[in-house]
Parts: sequence; C-alpha cells; structure tokens
Amino acid sequence: MKALILFIFFASCHAQQGSKESASPLPLFHGIENEVNSDVTFDEDILLIADRRTSSLRMTRPDQVPDNRLDDETASYQEGYIQALIDENYFELLVRVYVPKPGVVYIYNLPKDDRIRKSIIAFVQDLPGITEVHVVDEPPPDVVAKTEQLKEVRPHIKGVWFPETTVLFPPIIASPHEPVYSVAYRWGDAVIANNQIAVSLGDVFPLFRWFEVGRWKGDLQIDIAACMWADFNMHPKIHPNDEWAELVNTDYLLSIPFSYAVDAWAFRFRIYHISSHLGDEFMVNNPNILRLNPSFEAIEILGSYQATLAFRLYGGPGFIINSDPSYPMKQFYVEYGFEWRFMVLRHHYHSLYGAPFLAIDMQQWQVAGWTPSLTIMAGYEWSKLLNAGRKVRLFFEYHNGYSEGQFFTNRTDYIAIRVSWGF
Repeated sequence: MKALILFIFFASCHAQQGSKESASPLPLFHGIENEVNSDVTFDEDILLIADRRTSSLRMTRPDQVPDNRLDDETASYQEGYIQALIDENYFELLVRVYVPKPGVVYIYNLPKDDRIRKSIIAFVQDLPGITEVHVVDEPPPDVVAKTEQLKEVRPHIKGVWFPETTVLFPPIIASPHEPVYSVAYRWGDAVIANNQIAVSLGDVFPLFRWFEVGRWKGDLQIDIAACMWADFNMHPKIHPNDEWAELVNTDYLLSIPFSYAVDAWAFRFRIYHISSHLGDEFMVNNPNILRLNPSFEAIEILGSYQATLAFRLYGGPGFIINSDPSYPMKQFYVEYGFEWRFMVLRHHYHSLYGAPFLAIDMQQWQVAGWTPSLTIMAGYEWSKLLNAGRKVRLFFEYHNGYSEGQFFTNRTDYIAIRVSWGF
C-alpha cells in the first residue's frame, strides 16, 4: 500500500509540472487532514492523494477504524461514515442509518433474517465512539420527507444481483457433502485408506436475491453450488515409480439451491446431481475391483431454526429422482442435526470474531437400511463479521457411518483434523 501511494504521488508530481500555479488544493474528507499530511490536487475527474509521511497513514476501512475516528465529528458526518461502512460489508441488504446526534445511531430497513439482523447491530455497536444503537421499523419523519422526493427518481428495489456477502441458508458445516474449500488428514478409515488426505474444492455462488417475498415478507435467493471431493491414500500397498499417494475416489456435485429466510427461520430447496469416480491409480493397483457408477439426481428440502445467535437446529428429507442402473439408489433419506457456537470473542487487534463451535450431523438413507451415519465436528472459527460472511475453521472431525463413492453402503469410522474456508 505504501509503495502504491508513493508511486501515485511521484506520478502526479511529474504530470503536473508546469501547471502547479493553476492547481489548487481541495479538501477531500472533513477530518482526514488531522490524521495524515496529504497533498490533494484535482485534475479533471481524478483525485490524487499523496502522503509524505506514509508511516502515519491510517486507512478508513472498517477493520482499521482508529479508536478516535468519530470523536468530535458532527452527526451528519457520523451518519455518512457509518452508512458507508454498512454498505461496504452488507451492501445487498439496503440497510439505512440515522444519527440525530453524535454517538446515537438509529438503524432501520433491517432484513427479516434474525441472524443477519443481529450481525449488523453488533457491527455498529463495535464502532468507536458509538454509545447508543436503536432499531426502529420506520425512518424518522424528516428522513421520510427526503425519501419521498427521491421516489420518482429511484423506485423501491425489489432485488439485487450477486449478493456475495451473506447467505440466507448457512451451509451445514458438519455435513460431509456441503460445498467448501478444505483439506484434512484422516486416520483409521478401514474402507478408503487408514491414512489419507481428503481435499474439497467448492463454493456457493449467489445469483439473485429478492426482497419481501410472500406472505411473511422474507428474502428469497437462487444460487449455483458446486464442489469436488477427493480422497488420497498416503500409504498405498502398491506404489510403482515411487508414487507416495494414490487417488482412491473423487465425488462431484452440481446443484441449484433456492433459499428463503424470515425471522429465525431459513429454508433451502435444492435440486442436485452427484457422481463418483474411482481414481486411476487405485484402479491400476486394484484390478480385481469392479468399477461402478454411483450417480444420481435428487431434490432436498431442509429447514433451519436459529434458536439463539449461538444455537441452530436443522433437518429435512431428500428424494432421489434418478440413479444409474449400475448403482441403483432407493428413493428416500433424511438429514438433521445442530450447530452450537459459544463464548464468541472479538479480537480487536486483528478485527476478527472468533468462537469455538460444536456441530453434529446425522443422516439416514433408505439404500443403507436407514442405519444412522454420524459426523461430529469441534473446533474454532474466525470471521470478519459476527455470524455472517465467510469463515476460516480449524477443527477435529469424527465420522461413524457411510463411506464414500461406490463404497457408500460400507460402514466406516475415522478421525480427522481439517481446515476449511467458506460460508
């Protein structure tokens, strides 16, 4: 950043040689001149800011707001400053703030989703210099008057494209087949490999979100989700050419989820395809194993209830529409479980939220005789926003139940340590 600012400074000085007398300094943001010694010049539509003392430069991103940034500022300045921070972190939600006097903030137009609503309130409360935060259903009369003047110019927005900051239905973190970026080392799996590395590469790609949909005025969103899971045997019995890892199995997922959230409830309907393929090295080293094609299409409906900011329950059924004849699947399955986050901490120095978590997921498939498959995860997660946005997780995992790919109906158990990145 410092190198970039110095480059802009010297470039601007060189470009303006011979015209210094015609260039006049302009104030850019009220109050910023107290923090940095800057030369600000205006050249057509370009504002160039150079700091001669780059060691004292302080950015005004929300994760680097100085403790005294909003001290002695006017109410209108604080209102614009806080509104800009909210728009940067929750831009798709159209949340608005009103500051009648310094330090006192009124928030309105909050989403119906309780989880995101509380995240926004906590975000404002954590800003330096804010003493009171009030949530109201309607803006004050003077704000309404200003809004009425703008209605003919800008109609009410019914939706937004690519709402990437938040999701309406948070992924089930303990489910073995939720799209996420992760890597794990497993021990004790008697089906795939006793010592293995498991990798997943996947994500949820939000497409469009509609506001105030249906009788309950909740939000509706459509996404595309895709993921790949690969399992590597780290100590194969046969390792020609000194190969030290053997690709055993790879699963692929493509789905179109529809999510709906209102108050403490969230629902996800998705139609998806999943297929599984044995690795080439595994097939070469195990010629007696007959390759099957576990591939199917299914629909799934899950409901989630955020009982508190820390505790979440979920569950629902799935129905398999079609499966490959070489690996026929019976039609039904159910999935349910809970997630519990406790002792949420704010790491002020790093501007991160952190919390230990415990997640338990249970699945029962008709094709496996309805026997339960259990996955338990316990660890720690970090995020920039409270209970929203993407998170880094480091955790231990225990699985007792179904295996993967064409070995799905074989029961196994293993322990693992994993790190992941995703919603």
